[in-house]
Amino acid sequence: QSAPMRAVLNTLERVVASDVPLLIGGETGTGKGLFARVVHAESRRAGGPFVEVNCAALPESLLESELFGHEKGAFTGAARSRRGLFAQADGGTLFLDEIGEVPPSIQVKLLHVLEEGKVRPVGSDSVSRVDVRVLAATHRDLRQAVRAGKFREDLFYRLDVVSLELPPLRQRGEDIPFLTEHFLREQRSRHPQSPVQRFSTEAMRHLVGYSWPGNVRELSHVVERALVLSRGAEVQPDELPQALLQSTSSRPPIMQGQILPIRVVQRQYAAWALAECGGHRGRAAEKLGVDVKTLYNWLSDLRSEERSGDTSSS
Repeated sequence: QSAPMRAVLNTLERVVASDVPLLIGGETGTGKGLFARVVHAESRRAGGPFVEVNCAALPESLLESELFGHEKGAFTGAARSRRGLFAQADGGTLFLDEIGEVPPSIQVKLLHVLEEGKVRPVGSDSVSRVDVRVLAATHRDLRQAVRAGKFREDLFYRLDVVSLELPPLRQRGEDIPFLTEHFLREQRSRHPQSPVQRFSTEAMRHLVGYSWPGNVRELSHVVERALVLSRGAEVQPDELPQALLQSTSSRPPIMQGQILPIRVVQRQYAAWALAECGGHRGRAAEKLGVDVKTLYNWLSDLRSEERSGDTSSS
């Protein structure tokens, strides 16, 4: 429901019909893998395979074999020939998660496959043509990696034909009640013995007021924890993780005994008002007497200051 996610979904509608590479950015836990599956499912390749690999999970030697395949005897332990993931994804989609972790030697070969549509298995003299749409994801700033010489500029531009940035959960406060209900339904099927049916209004205020460094993935874990540990139909605040409770406050900043610059009070008060309104920006803006764009700007400025403060303290 949030404006940032509506913008992402509007872009999605325009890219699913295309076969161009798509680069998906966003913090860890924002749902980049799930989004890649949605792109595949809505595309003309939906009937083909969806193959994914976490590029950060494999050493360089294994990653090359995983992606491009190998011939029998190509290296120690290669007892038989093996089709690579590009070949397995032929006619479908290949999702390269954490593309920013790919070493330079593999980057060169990836670029060749993207440009030529041909794959050469490790230890082979022959190439085979593949028809694959590549989706890539990263939590890193690849432009910065290019400037630092850690990522090939030509590969970056080949992957970055269309790019999308998934917003962090802290920028999607009004989505939290909907996501929480979704995870409740999902987790109840895994924990049918749980009596939990909903989160109380006060517990939901804490969820909306939390910064969610682990994003949607962290929210899913919090909901599952509540289903496992809570004893009643309604989750109460004292049944939420202690770290979450300590980072949220039910009182506005001007009531906390600290004299702050008026611009800081304004921004922090806006964040508190948003939490009190259950994450609904339109309602919060109306009660504050401003338009939604002004409220959004206040919240963005506040988060920028918080991030700067975290960097300074570290």
